[in-house]
Amino acid sequence: MDLSLIEGFSKSLAMTVLSEIGDKTFFAAAILAMRHPRRLVLSGCLSALIVMTALSVLFGWAAPNLISRKWTHTITTLLFFGFGIWSLWEGFTEHGDAEELAEVEAELDADWKANNVRAKSESKDDADLKKDQRPFILHFFSPIFLKAFSITFFGEWGDKSQIATIGLAADENPLGVVLGGILAQALCTTAAVVGGKSLASQISERMVALSSGVLFIVFGIQSLLSSPVS
Repeated sequence: MDLSLIEGFSKSLAMTVLSEIGDKTFFAAAILAMRHPRRLVLSGCLSALIVMTALSVLFGWAAPNLISRKWTHTITTLLFFGFGIWSLWEGFTEHGDAEELAEVEAELDADWKANNVRAKSESKDDADLKKDQRPFILHFFSPIFLKAFSITFFGEWGDKSQIATIGLAADENPLGVVLGGILAQALCTTAAVVGGKSLASQISERMVALSSGVLFIVFGIQSLLSSPVS
């Protein structure tokens, strides 16, 4: 097996697991799974993360074709060091994941209550008419699936893990990066959906942040000492 494929896979797997465990989309998946069928939440969240990973790798793969490999390698190295310092700073200064979990739960609670009030105020005829007039896409996908997909997709857009995946794909084997990223997303999302809120509340955000910070720094040093692949 190609060594670059293994390296890209292992880096992507480790980086994504440490970036996704305990973040907002992880908490959102855990809380949604407590209120809706797990299979719909899992399929919606995981579909969004797979699409996001594929798009990020595609952007990273295209980057060296737009600018020189030397520049993409330099940018990736700086990203690793930058995210490493950022994660270490978060680990040493933040108070853990309780506040973030509470914030995500509050947002979902507000949405949940608003939907319940709206549903109670509608008559049966209004509900049937609304069902007939619902968007075309809802005839093929469950609203729960679409809700899980949209919350996860837009929650991940511009996130640290997405930018890091783009940088990693620009400097490593893109196939290895996408395979490692998808496997990591599947593991984290399944853990969130199956383990539920109890698992999410037991995760130490501080330790995850410190571990990911160390990992990013190690990747940065390795990238600094290596030459760009032509």
